[in-house]
Parts: sequence; structure tokens; C-alpha cells
Amino acid sequence: MYNITKTKITGGRIIGGEEANAGQFPFAAAIYKSTADGRFFCGGAVAQPQWIITAGQCVDCALLFTIRLGSNNLNADDPNVLLLSTETYFLHPDYDPLTLSNDYGLIRLRMPITFTEYIWAASFLSANPLPAGAEVLTVGWGQISDETAGLVDDLRYVNLVTLSNEECRMVFGNQVNDNMVCVAGNNNEGTCRGDLGSPLIQYVGPMVFNVGVASFISSNGCESSDPSGFTRTYSYFDWIHNVTSNNT
Repeated sequence: MYNITKTKITGGRIIGGEEANAGQFPFAAAIYKSTADGRFFCGGAVAQPQWIITAGQCVDCALLFTIRLGSNNLNADDPNVLLLSTETYFLHPDYDPLTLSNDYGLIRLRMPITFTEYIWAASFLSANPLPAGAEVLTVGWGQISDETAGLVDDLRYVNLVTLSNEECRMVFGNQVNDNMVCVAGNNNEGTCRGDLGSPLIQYVGPMVFNVGVASFISSNGCESSDPSGFTRTYSYFDWIHNVTSNNT
């Protein structure tokens, strides 16, 4: 997570990539989490009219969420923006904050939202594992370099490719399990501090699949050649379905 009440960074680039156009990624959610220890920022994705998908780290110990939808800019007075507050979340019951295993969370909005050109869901959830070499992308407002702390104003995206878990373990060791996936891009592209919880997206024709959520980065820094780590969505397909079906 990115602590926005202090200068301290608490955890984890859209490094590289490009600035998104208005409405290009209408599922993107900016999440402000209030806890007893401060206020933190995460990314997320609209999954259904009343549900946001994010990382388990991004919901754990939350007292209140403020969620910004519909605008690429975090600060602009945008007529398309929708600001929502909620306190209801579901953390995967087997989430481990030390190993980041089962790092998956759901936020329930107080009321279903109405979709627009600028607010829409990445409503297809991956029910199959991603093979190595799959073309994916991620979006976020996180840091764009190790030297420049702070979120960026405008949403960015980067195209990435999935790695095998064997390749991923060469960097992160046995922390990497089958419910995780690593991704890498050209020229050290990937996620950074402030991108935690952001979606990993795969396009299959016109369909937008949420295939993962940003979970961890290398201690060597965002601009290292090390891959970025995500939690695979397919591993939690049944859990997501059960939670969203039974808690409307």
C-alpha cells in the first residue's frame, strides 16, 4: 500500500508504459483506505455494479474506503467522476500478510452503481490459469521511478508478458506459489509503490478478463529488471462467486 498521510512508503510501479486516454480503462478504481494507522492508497477494478476487486492487503484492517471511479485524474474536477464511500469488505480467509499468500480482497459498495462510458466492469473473471508468455496489461497511479516518491495524477498502463513460476522463483524464491503469477515488460516495465491491488488484464477479442491483482514487487526497486508479482484471479473464482452471490 502507499501511505498518503506520511512520507513513508509502506509497500507495493507503473514503470514505463503510457498515459491512458479518457474512458480507455473504465474499470480502474482508485481506492483510499482509512485505518487506525493512517490513510493508504491502492488500485482496484470494478467487477460488478456493487463490487470492487483488489488485493487482500488493500482491505485488511480497513475502517472506511473512499473510492474514485470514472476519471483518470486523481485530482481533477471531472464531470465523469463518481466518489463513493463504504466500509464493507471481504478478505480471503487464508490471507497471510507475511507470505502474501491468498492476497485477494473484495469491496462491496453500499449501492449498485450505474455503468457509463467512463465507468464499466472488467466483468469476466479468469477461470483458467494463465500460461507463460500470455500478453497482459496493468493500469495504475503508482510511482514512475524509484527516485520520485508519490502517486502520479493521471492513470498509466503498461503492456506485460507472464512468466513461468519457475522463472519467478529464481527471483523471489519459494514464496511464489501456484496462486501467484509474475509478469515482466520491456525496459524494466512493471508495477511500483502505489499500484498494489491494481488489476492484471487480458483482452480476448472484445472481452476484458481480470486475471490478477498486483501483490508484490522486488526489494531491488521498481526500476530493476526483476518481475512484478500478482495474485491469480482464477484461483479464487469460486470464492469470488460465493461472496458476491451471498452478500448483495
